[in-house]
Amino acid sequence: VSGGDSSHIEDQLRNVQHVEATKAAFAALLATGSLVTWGHPCRGGDSSEVRDQLRSIKEVKAIHGGFAASLVDGSSVTWGLFKTWQRISATRLAFASILPDGSVATVGDPAAGGDSSEVVDQLKNVHQVQATDGAFAAILSDASVVSWGNPSLGGNSSQVRDQLIGVQQLQATRGAFAAQLADGSVVTWGDPDDGGDSSHVQAQLVRVQSVMATDHAFAALLADGSVVTWGDPVSGGDSSRIR
Repeated sequence: VSGGDSSHIEDQLRNVQHVEATKAAFAALLATGSLVTWGHPCRGGDSSEVRDQLRSIKEVKAIHGGFAASLVDGSSVTWGLFKTWQRISATRLAFASILPDGSVATVGDPAAGGDSSEVVDQLKNVHQVQATDGAFAAILSDASVVSWGNPSLGGNSSQVRDQLIGVQQLQATRGAFAAQLADGSVVTWGDPDDGGDSSHVQAQLVRVQSVMATDHAFAALLADGSVVTWGDPVSGGDSSRIR
């Protein structure tokens, strides 16, 4: 019942790249990008209801009684105790879901954003949640931002809170957030090495149309068609040689 017998799916367990486990079930990610699950049905062992969606999987994570799979296209699929969750974001060890009433539910390692109790009163009318490896940030209906989780990875936005007005979109590297504002500027916070410090390009970040992120760097597309980058040079943070 808790995953000790995999004989019924043994022929499917080929070219396994990674295995995750809840308290009573397993999920094996295959080289093909598909997934095989077994164990207690209510704890993630039965993924039959979402089987057709489990294609091109980039990563699967298990916390307590359920699994969440991140797909290559950026979407997520959940099953087990989390099967009713929608609009899910994930750090490395926690999940956050925007509920139908606009609040946010979290589960997982408190140090990685799994405990939002300190900001739960602020998490109302949430429109978007973005995640680094260890923190979450949410855009509210009034275009402000609430963050929680590991402070070093963007969980503490207090130093830029006064600047986070009119936030239109959030992007995240593995350790930092970038907020695109309605006035065309950008505000960043989190690990400086992952793009959390944009001070050296701040004067260039005007009339920003969009912001994109790699694992450790950001790039902003400006209205004149030019691009401004910052963060880890190896991950795309330095575009000076092709400017």
